[in-house]
Amino acid sequence: QVQLVESGGGLVQAGGSLRLSCAASGLTFSSYNMGWFRQAPGKDREYVAHISRSGGSTYYVDSVKGRFTISRDNAKNTVYLQMNSLKPEDTAVYYCATKRSPPNYGDSDPRGYNYWGQGTQVTVSS
Repeated sequence: QVQLVESGGGLVQAGGSLRLSCAASGLTFSSYNMGWFRQAPGKDREYVAHISRSGGSTYYVDSVKGRFTISRDNAKNTVYLQMNSLKPEDTAVYYCATKRSPPNYGDSDPRGYNYWGQGTQVTVSS
């Protein structure tokens, strides 16, 4: 069955960096656009970024542009999220997900993603 497993979360001070990884199995990874979302306590799940099948196109929510970088390695069935200049408001559980094809919702709508990982906690202290 399809499995997405996130790792790399942790506690970091404001201004620090973390690199999240999401290892996929049970699917043809290179056939899927991949996304990252996050969810803070008491808030809705929020789109962060997504990347095309080849990795040639990337998209970000405005609040992380210039600080976060999404990338992928199709040979390793893994998508990454490099997070720099972290802020306390970045604190959340971060999830990776596969984008539905054909797309039937907007890029930032969680309903447009079908398989999800279990999440990894990122905590940024001030």
